[in-house]
Amino acid sequence: MRKMLKAFGLIMAILCGVAALSAAARPTLPAAANTAAAGAKTNWNAVVSRTALDSHLLGNPNAPIKLVEYISYTCPHCAHFEQESDAQLRIGFIAPGKGSIEVRSFVRDPVDLTVALLTHCGPPDKFFGNHSAFLRHQSTWIAPAMTLSDAQRARWANPDFAARTRAIASDLGLYALMEARGYDRPAIDRCLADRPLADRLAKNTKEAAEKDFVTGTPSFLLDGVPLSGTYSWATLKPQIDARLR
Repeated sequence: MRKMLKAFGLIMAILCGVAALSAAARPTLPAAANTAAAGAKTNWNAVVSRTALDSHLLGNPNAPIKLVEYISYTCPHCAHFEQESDAQLRIGFIAPGKGSIEVRSFVRDPVDLTVALLTHCGPPDKFFGNHSAFLRHQSTWIAPAMTLSDAQRARWANPDFAARTRAIASDLGLYALMEARGYDRPAIDRCLADRPLADRLAKNTKEAAEKDFVTGTPSFLLDGVPLSGTYSWATLKPQIDARLR
């Protein structure tokens, strides 16, 4: 189900304004003059870089085909897309160095923001494991949000940013999911308190709507072009296959 941008009023109120985007230099990776030869020598599924937009890119940064995916962690269609597409993209698209995939957060609500902060926790090579874990276990951790008590709602409305995100993470069992991935409590709390990152993700979401015409998730760009009417693996796959020929 496509979600429109009504959630922005809530996001902006919670974040109390958007901080300026602090540009981080894209890591310099070895150039691949010959993609096929480079793909034979490099495990592109292990090559991850964090971009200046706080997104994460998997695969050959010089791949001839570049896929951008806008996702929301509270979006069930994003979870479905992850389950259907991940193995096929890794095997036939990323592994040979023909394509790369860049995942960008499209923040819709406070829960989505909290999970996005946790996916960014740690070095870049941890991101895609975090990303996949949250999407594949979405139905489990999101269920408690449907039956919140009055006390929990009050905790989620705490004006203190870190207290609010910690409350959401605690009530939804997100600490346990991160601990299973090797994170300790202090590291998780530091990531949940990253207000500058939260502000940048909100700013990037607003710009995605304005510049890339994103109104819901999942949404895609292929070689920089927004894909109209493409919201699933079934509609995206033929367009990738046409470029791989």
